[in-house]
Amino acid sequence: MKISLFRLLTELSSRKTVSKLTGAFAKSRASKALIPRFIRTYGIREQDAEKAVHEYASLNDFFTRRLKSGLRPIDETPDTVVSPVDALITGMGGVQEGLIVNVKGQDYTIDELLNQSPRTINYKHGFYFVLYLSPTDYHRIHSPVTGTILEKEHVAGKVYPVNDFGLKHMRRVLSRNERLITYIQHETGEVAVVKVGALNVSSIQYVTPLPAELNRGDELAYFEFGSTVVLLTESGTFNPRQDLKVGSRVAMGEALGTTKRKD
Repeated sequence: MKISLFRLLTELSSRKTVSKLTGAFAKSRASKALIPRFIRTYGIREQDAEKAVHEYASLNDFFTRRLKSGLRPIDETPDTVVSPVDALITGMGGVQEGLIVNVKGQDYTIDELLNQSPRTINYKHGFYFVLYLSPTDYHRIHSPVTGTILEKEHVAGKVYPVNDFGLKHMRRVLSRNERLITYIQHETGEVAVVKVGALNVSSIQYVTPLPAELNRGDELAYFEFGSTVVLLTESGTFNPRQDLKVGSRVAMGEALGTTKRKD
């Protein structure tokens, strides 16, 4: 009963207007006073931030902060796919006939996740990672590969929470929430970086200017408050690291696996 009531309340609060109001406050100068409390609440290492705390104009400005140079080294091993974000892995595995199986007890189709894109066919037997960013995490999103942006798509949607509760108890939030999808061609295939909005995420923004050509680790986008990235690799083009599992934490720039040529 409690879960049903909470689900109902979440459904009612999942409108973009709520997130827009929250986002408007987070961008206001009045929100700057909340930065110290935000740091204490989530145990954020303020010394890692690019600027001193008092230099950030608002809570959103601090939340989307860059880090000091060198704190997230990019794995330079040839053919490596790196994590685009600091995150907890909440789902990973092979895509089975276009199906992502058992992410917190729910299945997703690639067709739904990629909004019926013609590119869906490239990922029917690929590999996926679901990468959850908590409020504690660094919230800039980087390119997992060196390559060329093939296509971008914005998918309008809801803003359900993508935390543990949302993934377990809300119906297929990853494919119902607002999404910003970037397809990147690399030497042996392509990847799809699916940035999923969430409750109180006022927006997902590309960096500007966004270059057509990206090096592994280059900035791609950022979340204004926490969310999730789903990383898809093209069928037959990826070998995952064997020591990674659901529940592992990864840092931006850390190797997730290596690319390979299709058989």
